[in-house]
Amino acid sequence: MPRLFGTDGVRGLANREVTAELALSLAQAAAHVLGDGPRASGRRPVAVLARDPRISGEFISAAVAAGLAGSGVDVYDAGVIPTPAAAFLIADIRADFGVMISASHNPAPDNGIKIFAAGGKKLPDETEDRIQAAMAEPPLAPVGAEVGRIRRFADAEDRYVVHLIESLPHRLDGLTIVLDCANGAAAGVSPEAFHLAGAEVIPIGNDPDGMNINDGVGSTHLDLLAAEVLRHGADAGIAHDGDADRCLAVDANGDRIDGDRIMAILAKSMHERGVLREDTLVTTVMSNIGLHRAMRASGITVLQTRVGDRYVLEELGARNLSLGGEQSGHVIMADHATTGDGLLTGLHLMAEVARTGRTLADLAGEVAVYPQVLVNVQGVDRDRTDDPVLAAAVSAAEAQLGESGRVLLRPSGTEPLVRVMVEASELDTATAIAASLAAVVRERLALPPGP
Repeated sequence: MPRLFGTDGVRGLANREVTAELALSLAQAAAHVLGDGPRASGRRPVAVLARDPRISGEFISAAVAAGLAGSGVDVYDAGVIPTPAAAFLIADIRADFGVMISASHNPAPDNGIKIFAAGGKKLPDETEDRIQAAMAEPPLAPVGAEVGRIRRFADAEDRYVVHLIESLPHRLDGLTIVLDCANGAAAGVSPEAFHLAGAEVIPIGNDPDGMNINDGVGSTHLDLLAAEVLRHGADAGIAHDGDADRCLAVDANGDRIDGDRIMAILAKSMHERGVLREDTLVTTVMSNIGLHRAMRASGITVLQTRVGDRYVLEELGARNLSLGGEQSGHVIMADHATTGDGLLTGLHLMAEVARTGRTLADLAGEVAVYPQVLVNVQGVDRDRTDDPVLAAAVSAAEAQLGESGRVLLRPSGTEPLVRVMVEASELDTATAIAASLAAVVRERLALPPGP
């Protein structure tokens, strides 16, 4: 059987790939694997359940709740809340694990099932594999008083908002912020948190109807947010995605502030306040060379991982570091969260604006973003990027760029595809080098013709 779990849980088209039957079986298996420890110590396992507002989340979460309770797990159903809120609540009430129903920034017809371990941490691959294997085993079937209970988690939002506000180093009084909630899981809680932090809040994308999540709004569609910032003369705009584990921003001029610049602002602030452990930031290999240069100028070390927030999380945990993230807006503030948290990130970003008295554009301007060109070369052997002719072409390109750019070849993990990424001080240079290298990849790594 192919691996069920992807890089961020189980995801697919709701009621086709992600069905009620799959949700029930997955929940039963998770109860078996993640509930073994509590049962062995003589107590009933406890799980937190949450979802984003997609219409399909209603039947999927009902199936998950049934699978868990029918396996002897007590379920605290938090309803519609952000993914990072679910992760926080698992740790806050010391639950044994939790389940979030969401497909993040994907369109409404998709959905997904994400399982967190105790402490609100992502599952390691080995545990995911054990859960998948357990789906083929007979489910637990307790009877009588051993059946789990399903309770409404009545103060879930309040607990999360208090946590967010208590984390802030500075209030947001005097700032006007347009807040794009993507018609997603943050639609209720994010405006409340920013308001309680002191900001004047102008919410958009805060009227979810089950089908409009991420539809022309949110972190993948910033045009409306930029227009509203300009229309209202706001200090900034903050955008979440559907489950609010991402944060992107626009400044008062309507210009986009990506995850690299957000991380740079937060890293420098934490460095100045003495709370950036080891004076180190963790990013992926896709972060812009401009971020590296800005951090070097500020005395901050940058460590790189593979693309994916799970790898950033692993590096943060392994080295006991405090900040990391991705260009896409997944930012992990490890002193306050176990996963990317778009609300936490946005609040701390605007707290730095308030603390310094500088504009967001001014703070972000300390990172000179280099043009970045990405070419996807399809139909090639992704396992042969060590080809000597290709390696020589990459070396020649790197020599041509010198300190003013870089080259990255990234084989796809699932497709016959190699991504060629080039950064340079000039867009024309990056485009030309990327096209030249893509041609070499296409020629040297071409797959043999089929039968």
